[in-house]
Parts: sequence; structure tokens; C-alpha cells
Amino acid sequence: MDFSEGSVDTWPVLSWMSSCFMVFGGVIPYIPQYQEIKRTSNTEGFSTWVCFVLLIANILRILFWFGKFFEFPLLLQSFLMIITMLSILHLCCAVQTVNRVSTRRHAFTDFDLAYFWKWSHFEDYLQFCLSLTILGALFTYILLDFPIFVEGLGLVALLTEAMLGIPQLLQNLRNKSTRGMSVKMVVLWTAGDCFKTSYFIIKATPAQFWLCGALQICLDMLILFQVWYYNQQPHVKFG
Repeated sequence: MDFSEGSVDTWPVLSWMSSCFMVFGGVIPYIPQYQEIKRTSNTEGFSTWVCFVLLIANILRILFWFGKFFEFPLLLQSFLMIITMLSILHLCCAVQTVNRVSTRRHAFTDFDLAYFWKWSHFEDYLQFCLSLTILGALFTYILLDFPIFVEGLGLVALLTEAMLGIPQLLQNLRNKSTRGMSVKMVVLWTAGDCFKTSYFIIKATPAQFWLCGALQICLDMLILFQVWYYNQQPHVKFG
């Protein structure tokens, strides 16, 4: 029997499915965390610096695309991830507004480093993202013909994304607990990072992609170790 024809027909389908997963799979891990914050009305277990890292990384990745084209699904993924992170920030701001004791407002336009990324309203985060996008687009337009700048931009974008797990890792260390953090989110991070790193290698994307993907997997494993470690510790009861 000749299976060659069936195999040829199968590859385009698998390629299409993997591309769809790359576009939408990146946002799936944040659905459980979004639901956890909404259910508990508490943001203490989740580090909003995760949103910061992903917003920076994906804005820079979009700019990198103009200098060095890569897989189009990865470009679409960046736009979808930006929307997802803004949605989580919007929820966090709403929850913090309800729980806030102080009436003092901290705004992006105050340019107070002590309250950077601790602003009171969602609009301040939008202003930051818009300012970064305009500034980045200006530099990219001016330096687009310089290969060193383009390659550096891609490296910075992907290294930033590779650092995604660090804010959550540090948040867990400060809390000495993983309570409030969605374990499902981290498990899905790990599964997704393994898949996309394999995807990067198979699709022969620029080396920055798969090297940074491998680093993300290592950080995911460290956070999962925290989950196991803190669950072994005796729970302290107050009162």
C-alpha cells in the first residue's frame, strides 16, 4: 500500500493546526489566572509584572517583524497577547480600586519611579504602552536599515519574553507561598513553551526564538518546584 499521498495531505493540516495553536495557545494559560482573580477579588498572588514583561516583549516583537519577517502566526500571537495582558491589567485595576484604602491617585504622568507599574487606573497603563510603541516605532523607522539594530531588537524582545517567569518567581519568594497564583497557568506555560520551542526549531525561525524558548522552560520548572516546595511546608494558622 502507498501511504505517500495520505502523508502529503496530512502535513498541511498539521501545519495549519500548529499555527492556530501558536496564535491562540499563548493566551490559554492566563484564563485560569483571570478566573482566579475574578473569583477571589484578590491580586496579591499574581505579579502584574508578568503583564509588564509580556507587553514589552510583544510590542518589541511586532517592531522586530518590520525589520526581519518571521512566521505570520507569531505576529498575530503578539497582538492577541497584548490584548490579553491589557485585559488582565484592567481586571487587576478594578479589583484594586475596590480594595484600595488610600484615596491618593498614582498616575503614569507623575513620572514617579517609586510607583512605576503601580498606577491607580487602567488608563495609565494604556498611556505607557502607547508611549513605548510610538518611541519604539520612531527608533525602528530611523534604524531599520542597520542589521545590528534589527537583530538586537529581536534579541531584546525575545530575552524579555524569556524572563516572563521571573516576576512570578520573585513574588512567590516574597510571599513564601504560591497561594493566589494559578498552578494551572504555570503548567500550561510549561506545556506551551515546550510546544513553541519545538515549533521554532521545526520552522527554522531565527535562533533568538528557540534559545529564549528553552530559557522559559527552565524558569517554568523552577516555579513548579516552588509549588511543590511550599506545599511541603506546614501551614501557619493565625488567630
